[in-house]
Amino acid sequence: MEEDSLKTKYVELIREINQHNYQYHVLDQPIISDGEFDRLLQELRRIEEAHPDWISSESPTQRVGSFVLEKFGKVTHAAPVLSLANAFSEADVKSWLDRITKLDERIKYADFVLEPKIDGLTVVLTYQNGILVQGATRGDGIIGEDITPNIRTIRSIPLKIPIKNQQIKVPETLVVRGEVFMFNSDFEELNAELEKKGEKTWLNPRNTAAGSLRQLNPEITASRPLRIYTYQVLSYSGGEIPKTQWELLEYLNELGFPVSPACVYCENANQMLQRLAPWKETRQKLDYDIDGVVIKINDLQIAAELGFVGKDPRGALALKFPAMEVTTTLENIGINIGRTGVLTPYAIFEPVQCGGVVVKQATLHNFDFIREKDIRIGDRVMIKRAGDVIPYVIGPIVDIRTGKEQVYEAPDQCPVCGQKVEKLPGEVAVYCVNNACPAQLIRNIEHFASRGAMDINGLGIKIVEQIVSNHLINDIADLYQLKKADLLTLEGFGEKKAENLLQAIENSKQQSLGRLINALGIRDVGEVMAEMLASHFPDLSALMEADFHDFIMLEGIGPNIAQAISDWFDQPTNQKIIQKLRDAGVWPKSVENKASNEDENALLAGKIIVVTGTLERFSRDEIKEFIRQKGGKSTESVSQKTSFVLAGENPGSKKSKALELGIPVMSESEFLERYTRQD
Repeated sequence: MEEDSLKTKYVELIREINQHNYQYHVLDQPIISDGEFDRLLQELRRIEEAHPDWISSESPTQRVGSFVLEKFGKVTHAAPVLSLANAFSEADVKSWLDRITKLDERIKYADFVLEPKIDGLTVVLTYQNGILVQGATRGDGIIGEDITPNIRTIRSIPLKIPIKNQQIKVPETLVVRGEVFMFNSDFEELNAELEKKGEKTWLNPRNTAAGSLRQLNPEITASRPLRIYTYQVLSYSGGEIPKTQWELLEYLNELGFPVSPACVYCENANQMLQRLAPWKETRQKLDYDIDGVVIKINDLQIAAELGFVGKDPRGALALKFPAMEVTTTLENIGINIGRTGVLTPYAIFEPVQCGGVVVKQATLHNFDFIREKDIRIGDRVMIKRAGDVIPYVIGPIVDIRTGKEQVYEAPDQCPVCGQKVEKLPGEVAVYCVNNACPAQLIRNIEHFASRGAMDINGLGIKIVEQIVSNHLINDIADLYQLKKADLLTLEGFGEKKAENLLQAIENSKQQSLGRLINALGIRDVGEVMAEMLASHFPDLSALMEADFHDFIMLEGIGPNIAQAISDWFDQPTNQKIIQKLRDAGVWPKSVENKASNEDENALLAGKIIVVTGTLERFSRDEIKEFIRQKGGKSTESVSQKTSFVLAGENPGSKKSKALELGIPVMSESEFLERYTRQD
């Protein structure tokens, strides 16, 4: 009876996987993540290993690929375009090595090549006498689709070879395999442009690349920032090609084909295993998505002689990484209240493995995002986690809705204090305007004590929550009225811990005016703006006496920020807080910046600088302070007023915008060489 049940499950798995293959390869509309698909395929393989007599010709393990669309002309490939067997751990890789070594003793002395497994769309390029005559999709591995007009629009694909090295003799016929994809930075810019036009945005770079290649109008394809990396010669005639994979990559590069610079040569199996681990870090540094690393025996003859297991070549293996994009069910939508009263929705979903960790929640940005993406409770949603950042929802998978999903209605009241919420004109944020809201108070105190503000060591979010929930304080100024006896009533507090925290609070009275202004938590006033205000006003009293017109006259302050500052100081509750701070001795005076105000020869005097990317020598706070001390000004956005952009590693769109506007871009080393001389 158990065997009958297992066989029924086997038949159902075949049906399910074939359906997912169709969704992915034909429609380019996957409804499950790659990781979920791999688990289903693993389960199918385990059943077939235990019951080889059950193996059906319909099983996806017996096929090279999947299905073919009828939209484009069909192409029969010159050689099968094969997929690879998957590994999911170093142990799997070692098992593969053991198996192929038993088949061929030469593996003991073999060298290897590691290549990024790019998450794109496989294409096949055919050249006759060096001229591109055909571009096709992989299709089912035997028959693909003729997309030559679209392929020709991809600028990185050579129309004629050789390009780089004119001395290379090109075979009469050369069939090259590659992966079409999109840089993440290009993808973000494309979606930003679509948003500006009010058009539908794409879910991810892979779907965008696949959808772009299947456009019937080549002009649409040409408008998309597609790229290609090549890595294999499927067939050739009337000439010769290199005998090793590493030489083949160099050969393709010399012909003019793009080849991933992330490829790595390994002298032996031990070195290959050692160099696998860093790939998880390499993955984060790349500007394109990879879902694994491909391991290839360098000697192409040995690889070919190893043959196949089913349809999988023995001479190569794909080590798959934990999925960074997964699908799961949205069970509910919660709301966080920020320090300025902003209500931020977040997704609560069925726990799922993403990027190697179990995630249960993800940001939904704002209520407009939920509405624009039409995200509903009960939806199957796609989420992404890049690096160590908080996962976020990309969007719902609309095609599999059952009709039971619930449309989400944004609240008109704060879920914590019950006060009516407001949405300011021109903003997407929704605010709780009740300054006494407990949720706001916690975030306000957390911000007040943070490193960029009053820097109160030991006052983290957990302790703040304890203090607020036990009604020991009602606002940020009450921190300076705390007594040891108050703290000793809290769980986890002893004499020493209480004394240390009170001393840290006392020490914070010595912080600068700029830090205190930042600590107040005024909407749209961060560190840079706070320091600027501190340079124009002698103390908090002067700020409180100023009005909208005084603020808007200052460089860098627009009407919205001017109004936010004015409104904050006009509120009686905030005026009371300022008075309490003064009574407690928290009353710093403005100190002129010698670099910016007295030394006309300050190295950065009058410079407006935008910092982007990760710097090697500075944290973000440190570089801002360095610029300030040298007389310069650090801003967040690139404009015509920007003097130059300081670009670290992974600079993003700010660098691109600077180049578009003709604004100089400076590396960290150039910056240090120019602006760290002794005065």
